[in-house]
Amino acid sequence: MDFKEYIVIAVVLVIILVAVIRATRKDAELDFNKLVEALGGKDNILSTEINMSRFKVQLKDISKANKDMIQKLGAKGIVEIDNQLKIILGPESKQLKKYIDEIK
Repeated sequence: MDFKEYIVIAVVLVIILVAVIRATRKDAELDFNKLVEALGGKDNILSTEINMSRFKVQLKDISKANKDMIQKLGAKGIVEIDNQLKIILGPESKQLKKYIDEIK
């Protein structure tokens, strides 16, 4: 193979990698949108906190939260206390908090 062919292959691989990364980010945002919906919408969210893999959210009306949907979207566990949900999400907890802070 010629040196130019290696460069063309490398460029194509970089383009594919960038496309995959962008697609992954869009999927993550869609999941965050669905999680916000499952929490009753952004207007139902009063405050958020994170503690390692746990995402804690204070809601105006807990009855608007769809815990089954939250579970289906990847929550490993959910604890309800008054108008507060503690959701075990793993490393996505920090990203979800940042996303909610940006849309509020």
